[in-house]
Amino acid sequence: MNLGLTRATTPDGYYFAPDPSSQSVCSIGGNVAENAGGAHCLKYGFTTNHVVGLDLVTPGGDLVKIGGKAPDPPGYDLLGVLVGSEGTLGIVTEITVRLTRLPQEVQTVLAGFRSTDDAGAATSAIIAAGVIPAAIEMMDALTIEAAEKAVACGYPDGAGAVLVVELDGAAADVTGELAEVLRHCEANGAFETRIAADDVERALIWKGRKSAFAAVGQISPDYIVQDGVIPRTALPQVLRQIAALSAERGVRVANVFHAGDGNLHPLVLFDDAEEGAAERAEEVAGGILELCIANGGSITGEHGVGSDKARYMPKMFTEEDLDTMQAVRCAFDPEGISNPGKVFPTPRLCGERPGRRQGVHPLSEAGLAEVF
Repeated sequence: MNLGLTRATTPDGYYFAPDPSSQSVCSIGGNVAENAGGAHCLKYGFTTNHVVGLDLVTPGGDLVKIGGKAPDPPGYDLLGVLVGSEGTLGIVTEITVRLTRLPQEVQTVLAGFRSTDDAGAATSAIIAAGVIPAAIEMMDALTIEAAEKAVACGYPDGAGAVLVVELDGAAADVTGELAEVLRHCEANGAFETRIAADDVERALIWKGRKSAFAAVGQISPDYIVQDGVIPRTALPQVLRQIAALSAERGVRVANVFHAGDGNLHPLVLFDDAEEGAAERAEEVAGGILELCIANGGSITGEHGVGSDKARYMPKMFTEEDLDTMQAVRCAFDPEGISNPGKVFPTPRLCGERPGRRQGVHPLSEAGLAEVF
């Protein structure tokens, strides 16, 4: 599992940087399939930045090695194609990862704000000042309520939003960055800031954030975990739009997300025992994705497309874009047997059923793709 790799390598001074909230149970294979990120992706990137080699069983049954231990292997970037492909190009059986050295210094700050607007403004100010924290995470009032009930994390009373900001690196650098973070938080309305004094306090601050998804079970019998990305500067605007959508449909939405890179994880709350509640929740979850697209973002940051989001792909990509993606897929899997029906809104190009097109595909006719 993800966390197990870090635990195994920490005694030697290393760790595995991608850290999804589910890191205590999620597998490295799953991280590769979805190109998972986690709280520290702002500074350290996603899984694709930490994988150097894969063993792949192709849909035809061949075992091939992609990449390796070389820092920059020659040839096409097939690793970049495979990481995040959601199992549609083959089965990964072995993964070689890049470990990261443990930092000299780590400082974790918890800041309480009256509103998500203020917390969003502080986030933008920190990044604009040239400070790139390891993580900037935001939780709104509803998520804080759930976390308090679940794990008693002790976040500031009366907060409409909190930021968890973590800095790491050389001690001298962290000292200067910490002063900048505190200054920008206070300048943008933080009414309380805390600096973790030790690893125990740091773990408690993170416990509230890491438990957020499961914690909403304390305030709602059912919920949908959504995943979309927006430009960081659009955070206040999109959060207001989500609040308006929530009020209009009568569906509560708890917001918890990677504020530093604009990766939203809204939790759409409902009670499946109530007639029509699940349908309204699905509408709100879909409406949030449409807001992300309308504001220059994406329908996914790290949770993938699968089948649930496939119908939104045409809202983000043109027909030509989708055909080009499917041409790549067909090069690996011409029979469409590897995780069929996922990612693309309807079957395309290489014979998945029911067939979407009749006759010769335009890309093949133009000599730009080959159907095997």
